[in-house]
Amino acid sequence: MFNIILFGPPGSGKGTQSEKLIAKYNFKHLSTGDLLRSEISRKTPLGLEAKKFMDKGQLVPDEVVIGMISSALDSNRDVVGFLFDGFPRTAQQADALDKLLELKKQTINAMIALDVTEEELVKRLKKRGETSGRSDDVNEQVIRTRIGEYHQKTAPVADHYKKANKAVFVKGEGSIDTIFDALSREIDKRLPK
Repeated sequence: MFNIILFGPPGSGKGTQSEKLIAKYNFKHLSTGDLLRSEISRKTPLGLEAKKFMDKGQLVPDEVVIGMISSALDSNRDVVGFLFDGFPRTAQQADALDKLLELKKQTINAMIALDVTEEELVKRLKKRGETSGRSDDVNEQVIRTRIGEYHQKTAPVADHYKKANKAVFVKGEGSIDTIFDALSREIDKRLPK
């Protein structure tokens, strides 16, 4: 099984590139947001546990999210691999994910980060804000705060995978196809022959 984490700040193009990578490589998309919604709607024990925290406006604890990821891995044993989206967001989560995968005789093959300048991110998010209706995409100060928070909280995750020689940085500026080709080259280099 081939597992990757697609990483990047808000506005880096993760959503667009995820769709293209899933279509090309037949990865199973593993979005923690989607997992949470699915477990809650099916009223699973993990979903009910997560809902308790969400109803109070609290973050769902890592153990609950890891439990959901474990269930998703178990129920999709026949897939080529997973594209992790939105997880891990902290070094502790990265460590927990590595331990879970090790138990299942799997690993993260690469953490691929889209590298985009702050000015380009601000420009993209403001443009997205014109059509998306997302209030967090229209105020430049809010956008810059989100980008700063991303860098502050997720830099340790990149460091975690750098130590394991699994971090790859791809220039996330240019045409969608140029960025996709660069991502594909990095994946192709790591795919088992």
